[in-house]
Amino acid sequence: RQALEEMRALYERNQADVSEAKAGRTDLIFLIRFRHCCLLRNQRCLLAYLYDRLLRIRALRWEYGSVLPNAIQFHMSAEEMEWFNRYKKSLATYMRSVGGEEGLDLTQDLKPPKSLYIEVRCLRDHGEFEIDDGTTILLKKNSQHFLPRWKCEQLIRQGVLEHVLS
Repeated sequence: RQALEEMRALYERNQADVSEAKAGRTDLIFLIRFRHCCLLRNQRCLLAYLYDRLLRIRALRWEYGSVLPNAIQFHMSAEEMEWFNRYKKSLATYMRSVGGEEGLDLTQDLKPPKSLYIEVRCLRDHGEFEIDDGTTILLKKNSQHFLPRWKCEQLIRQGVLEHVLS
């Protein structure tokens, strides 16, 4: 916001000096050019900052999944949340388009798994959780389960489950 205010002030001073330069004050041309260079520099810095934020928001989708924790959402603007939602939808559409009928979840194995099943502990009450074979498991606080890694990775990232290392 400060950079935008500075840019607005520089622009207004340049507009006033351009009017005087047109009237014959050629000594202001260098000052106008200098302010214009300052405006371009600030613009490049702001664009680099915004691009970096978008890259971080994109990384959040891969780290946390399609639902961001409230603590992270609190620090995002409405436009950033809108961009996140559009990116999330675009990624979901792509994942459905590859990998056959069910699609392919690219966020599933960010690191190659050592085993297909892992032991997890539930950190908070979550309710019923269904596995592919049709069995449902009640995820209650402090309960431990031996589940397929790919089914519970999302819940681990969301903080519902934790991987128990023996």
